[in-house]
Amino acid sequence: MTDTTNRKLYLGPLTDSRRWESVSIRDDDVLVVTPPKCGTTWMQTIVALLFCGDPEVETELMVKMPWVDVRFREMHEVAERLEAMSDRRSMKSHTPMDGLPLDENAHYLCVFRHPLDAHFSYRKHLRNLPMPFFDAWYPEDDPDGVTFRRFLDGGAEGFDGDAMPLAHIVRHYKAASVLAERPNVTLFHYADMSRDLRGTFAKVAELLGIAHSDQVLEQLVQAATFDNMRANAERFAPSGGKGFMKSDRDFFHSGTSGKWVGELTEKELGAYDVLMDSTSHAKSGLGLSMAQRAE
Repeated sequence: MTDTTNRKLYLGPLTDSRRWESVSIRDDDVLVVTPPKCGTTWMQTIVALLFCGDPEVETELMVKMPWVDVRFREMHEVAERLEAMSDRRSMKSHTPMDGLPLDENAHYLCVFRHPLDAHFSYRKHLRNLPMPFFDAWYPEDDPDGVTFRRFLDGGAEGFDGDAMPLAHIVRHYKAASVLAERPNVTLFHYADMSRDLRGTFAKVAELLGIAHSDQVLEQLVQAATFDNMRANAERFAPSGGKGFMKSDRDFFHSGTSGKWVGELTEKELGAYDVLMDSTSHAKSGLGLSMAQRAE
């Protein structure tokens, strides 16, 4: 049973959460739910590899595991393609959990990352995309720090939400945390995935009721390493090989943490800390990996 009541509306130049109204959720569906640049493609790839057990599979994420929220494709075409799928399905969303239909059985994999890492990764990502409507938020030449001010000041919804300010990232985390006690909602952290990719595979496999031999699992893990995905960017990047991005390889920029170190002034870092201190629950969850918080 899917609960579609009391959902928040997230409507921006890129996304429209109302598009989910056209999707009939199945009991074994897997939804990967994240803010942008927090490990979305990585988690989708893990799911795709686990589904088929083939390290050489052509993932074709934008087609086989569509981003339902995005306005780029006609919704009736996306819905028809999903409905026609006979194999187990997975979908992607950048809408916070309070804007999604909540099914009792479908599994929601929510991935988070340190907000400053996500922010600097998004800066790089937008330079690689044909999306000029974000130029005012993310000017290429920014000596006055406009981009970071808007990251701190932007709202969680509307146009601001698609530009991914801090408020939108925090909203994502809070909305998922409220549901984290449900057996079909699981939170992951990018730092944990980087630290223990094999452990991440094992956890996702268990959650989704998928079993592979140790030998096959090791092959799948190797396929999903950052180095392999970047070396085979046309295969692993969203819409890879189709010329949508300026560079498929640049989609996989570095895969590292601490991107903001040396990039922000003490005043900027102080302003960020003040905002995060006002949401202490989100601060501990987004800034530290799950393993670090457990220690």
